[in-house]
Amino acid sequence: MPENEIWTEKYRPKRLDDIKGQDEIVKRLKAFVENKNMPHLLFAGPAGVGKTTAALALARELYGDKWEQNVLQLNASDDRGIDVIREKVKEFARTKPIGDFPFKIVFLDEADAMTRDAQQALRRIMEEYSSITRFILACNYSSKIIEPIQSRTVIFRFKQLDKKDVFDLLRSIAEKENLNISDDALEAIYYISEGDMRKSINMLQAAALYSKDITPELIYEVASVAKPQELQEVLKLAYEGKFVEAREKLIDLMIKYGLAGEDIIKYLSKEVYSMNIPEKEKLDIIYYAGEVEYRLLEGSDPIIQLGALLAYIGLRGLQSRK
Repeated sequence: MPENEIWTEKYRPKRLDDIKGQDEIVKRLKAFVENKNMPHLLFAGPAGVGKTTAALALARELYGDKWEQNVLQLNASDDRGIDVIREKVKEFARTKPIGDFPFKIVFLDEADAMTRDAQQALRRIMEEYSSITRFILACNYSSKIIEPIQSRTVIFRFKQLDKKDVFDLLRSIAEKENLNISDDALEAIYYISEGDMRKSINMLQAAALYSKDITPELIYEVASVAKPQELQEVLKLAYEGKFVEAREKLIDLMIKYGLAGEDIIKYLSKEVYSMNIPEKEKLDIIYYAGEVEYRLLEGSDPIIQLGALLAYIGLRGLQSRK
């Protein structure tokens, strides 16, 4: 393999048995391989949990060495219009498979990005050429796929990967790449990636460019994410009524890590749950953080809005001490 290969592709599982964290789905896909037959499929779930990997592994086991000749892979977020469906997809779907195979596969990744017109056109193609072409659609949100397509597919819901599965895969990659990775570094990767395996591997590869010794400090620096302890300190200062100190600390973190206002809101909200305050106050702070995030998305000044959040936290703390 090329030395400069992206690790997410280098270590992508090639067989269904190698996929981690989706045991029930793998079991059902293997049954399709054994029977040499399958319906249209809809893979739904968060990013980086194995949807694309499962589709490609299924194709490899069905077709062997000729899998690329019998599979059309498109990213529907790029090729999302009706013209692509009518031309590229229809042209592929209407031709017979190469070799002694009963059907070909069209794999549409990020299918929830397709326009409704494109989805309607796709539905008709799925009906018309179902005898020689099967469709696999992958999406983050199945609710964005029109009902006529959902009713024509078997839906597989991929779950977020467990921490153990992520750790096992990262340790395996680290060993093959001659890296020394600490348990705290693995925790840092999982905290930032939230179970997204693709994001986790990308972070590990980026960190490996700097050092063979992977530490939490290196991970947070590479990912440009503030450490949980630093965010907890901001919340603590704000809650204790030290508004100016909290605001200065927050601005320092934004400059140090290059964080946008939306990023800060996301990570601060996660740390609110670990604050040693009554549950009712946590709920109020999270609710207000949602209001602040909406204002930021609408174009409000991030410094002013984040200051408002810190002020609100300080007021909650002041009320609790009365």
